[in-house]
Amino acid sequence: MTQQQPAHAYHWQLGDSGPAVAEIRFKLGLLGLLPAVDSTVGSPLASASSLFDSLVDAAVRYFQQQRGLTADGIVGPETYRHLNEARWQLGDRVLNHIVGNPQVGDDVAQLQQRLLDMGFTPGQVDGIFGATTAQALSEFQRNMGLYPDGTLGPATFTVLARLARTVVGGAPHVMRETEMLLRSGASLPGKVIVIDPGHGGDDPGVSAHGHTEAAIVWDVATRLEGRLTALGVRTYLTRNAENGGDEAQRARFANSTDANLMLSLHLDGHHNPWAAGASSYYYGDESRGRWSHTGKQFAGLLQRELVARCGLGDNRSHARTWTLLRSTRMAAVRLELGYLTNPEDAMRLVSPQVRAQAVEAIAVAVQRLYLPPEEDAPTGVLHLPADIRSN
Repeated sequence: MTQQQPAHAYHWQLGDSGPAVAEIRFKLGLLGLLPAVDSTVGSPLASASSLFDSLVDAAVRYFQQQRGLTADGIVGPETYRHLNEARWQLGDRVLNHIVGNPQVGDDVAQLQQRLLDMGFTPGQVDGIFGATTAQALSEFQRNMGLYPDGTLGPATFTVLARLARTVVGGAPHVMRETEMLLRSGASLPGKVIVIDPGHGGDDPGVSAHGHTEAAIVWDVATRLEGRLTALGVRTYLTRNAENGGDEAQRARFANSTDANLMLSLHLDGHHNPWAAGASSYYYGDESRGRWSHTGKQFAGLLQRELVARCGLGDNRSHARTWTLLRSTRMAAVRLELGYLTNPEDAMRLVSPQVRAQAVEAIAVAVQRLYLPPEEDAPTGVLHLPADIRSN
């Protein structure tokens, strides 16, 4: 799997050593995943081993699995960020909205979940203290007779800690997102979608069989842009044919468009040439009860339509907490169109006919997402007009 990272991205793995590994071991110890460091003498970091051994590898993989990350045992930017966030628990610090530099951590996610359970609307439970979370906290404070400054200080935390969950009978965010989809209507004209062709610029992504991931997904993205535009959808591309950009930059761009959906297009690669098939990913950490309901629905529809129409193997949909999926305010899905390293998948991916089928599968999935259940069609059956003007 080809997670997009900046060219300077650091990573540590089995066999590495040094101060950064000592810090990783120390953080894992704080989380109870390694024996606690003896800090009775000197700095705790100085007391920690600096070797990334098999114990650290196992602890990192367990941590990644629990956090909705790729369990590869490598501490890269995503895993390192989660290690830092996991140390914060609700009540450990004052929380407020800092424009341009939001507070991030497990304590923020816990606050968002508490607010959501009590009927407020903090947005996605993503652990990022943004404007929507601040507004929901202000509403909570106003309801409790507190000064509505949107800051979780000692007084607000004391009141929050006393209250039990008040919303019962299902996940509140599922009910809200379902209602929002129904209210948005089934018609595609007026919808806004951001299309993200993965990689680009100096980063070609997977390269195999004389082709690159960046070039193939760019072609699919521009085809999709034309198809959705013909259906009345307003579309934005996160890059052009030459440039790139990391996931955080692409998420910021998507958020600036006020889009309904974001779709990130990628190809997979593996040293085993037998690895094959398509897969899709949506924001979520379902082990802790956090996921984008709309993202999960959209990922499932994309997956089923793509497999049915393009003959690709089905590697299913999965929840992940990757930066692009987590940082977008709209539902976002990362779609892996197949393995470029697999000869059969590669043959399909370079075929203009299969690319056209993939574009149609995506367009149909977008339409089906907004159809009420009584108007939906079975997978692989729905056909859309060539142009909205033909209706």
